[in-house]
Amino acid sequence: MKSSNEEAIKHSFTLQSKKFETGKLNFTEKKILDFIVSNMQPQKTDTVLEVAAGTCACGCSLAPFVQNVTCLDMTSAMLTAGKETAEKQELYNMTFVLGDAWELPFLNNSFDIVISRLAFHHFPDTAHSFDEMVRVLRPQGKLVFIDMEAAEDKLRVVRDEIETMRDPSHVRNLSREEMLMLYSGHSFKVELCETMEIPTSAADWLNFTETPVSTKQKLMERFENDVNGTERTGFYPYQTDKGIFFKQKWIFIIGRKPQGSVYE
Repeated sequence: MKSSNEEAIKHSFTLQSKKFETGKLNFTEKKILDFIVSNMQPQKTDTVLEVAAGTCACGCSLAPFVQNVTCLDMTSAMLTAGKETAEKQELYNMTFVLGDAWELPFLNNSFDIVISRLAFHHFPDTAHSFDEMVRVLRPQGKLVFIDMEAAEDKLRVVRDEIETMRDPSHVRNLSREEMLMLYSGHSFKVELCETMEIPTSAADWLNFTETPVSTKQKLMERFENDVNGTERTGFYPYQTDKGIFFKQKWIFIIGRKPQGSVYE
């Protein structure tokens, strides 16, 4: 089996691959990566898997503090960019694997830390992909999940519609409750659940995915209408002297896998 939107993901992220390593994006901003790593409290003996790793920004940040890092992604251009970054930083304890989060090519109980960052909203079956991450995680290991929180119920469908217009590989944002249910469904102990609000330029957000000009214009009009109070988008945009911005709300969760798992 494979993800049903594989081709959309590969197309979208091949276009985006050269933009991830600018150092100016939310995805790769050092202070955010440092915050993530420090809260994970990695150990030198840890083996790490980054699922849907993209250009492996988290993996590269973790590599100096752990035994080894495996970065898995289905888009070869993203992994190539990540490998180039690792080589520049002389990170020689990293492995890059072309693969799908739907069916992780690893044995049960293989890793001490499994992380997925800003990827689950692309997954057609989030429960199955989460199950796969649990399967390859060792008992007492940490499963780290970071993704965008869904808009309030009344605007949730609207926001997902806009997200998909911008990037056709988008499927659906999860709510905080849905994220936590993934953990509780496997009897994980949640050790951290924090919200990060990330100011985001609407124009930069649309340019990043190389959204077609006509679609960008339609979406910017909708943001302008929201700012003016004539339409609600679920993004809660606001006007600044640098243009229209909105705040992406990221949920950051760390859970601990219990002993006695069915995968032992």
